[in-house]
Amino acid sequence: MAGPLDGKRILILATTGFEQSELEVPRDQLKAAGAKVEIVSPETGWIKGWDKTDWGRPVNVDKKLGDAKVADYDAIVLPGGVMNPDHLRVNTEAIELIRGFFDAGKTVAAVCHAPWLLIEAGIAKGRKMTSYKTIKTDVMNAGAKWEDSEVVSDNGVITSRNPGDLEAFSQKIIEEVKEGRHRRRAA
Repeated sequence: MAGPLDGKRILILATTGFEQSELEVPRDQLKAAGAKVEIVSPETGWIKGWDKTDWGRPVNVDKKLGDAKVADYDAIVLPGGVMNPDHLRVNTEAIELIRGFFDAGKTVAAVCHAPWLLIEAGIAKGRKMTSYKTIKTDVMNAGAKWEDSEVVSDNGVITSRNPGDLEAFSQKIIEEVKEGRHRRRAA
């Protein structure tokens, strides 16, 4: 039986310190829907997650950040945690890759603290978004219209608040990837 995402390729961008469930739940649900999912990182080999209050399990890296090309994927997923987006938002290659997905009209999905990456990439202004509550002010100061919802989608830019929202977050990614490219107006 064909899955709704058969033939689709999804990139998950992460580094050591990603929130364990925020990488694993979307990865597993997207794979179950038929997508080929690759973990891309500035690091090689493996990266280690943060699982609530302590270090979690390692995840194998499929591709080095510098080797990832927007044209090879249908969507990018950005797990949160505090460390992961904080390290990635100062990585020029990471920000350029995220912006490339947005500019190409592809699905861009960020959960928890990962909307920091959307802010850094210049994507937040004028968009409806949500995030983890501690960065609400950051999101609003970047010009986004923040709302307290489990998942917010604004023309293919998907955001969620926390691990409790991962089911809705993952289902919205599947829906948006199936929908295809998004024509976006400038904010």
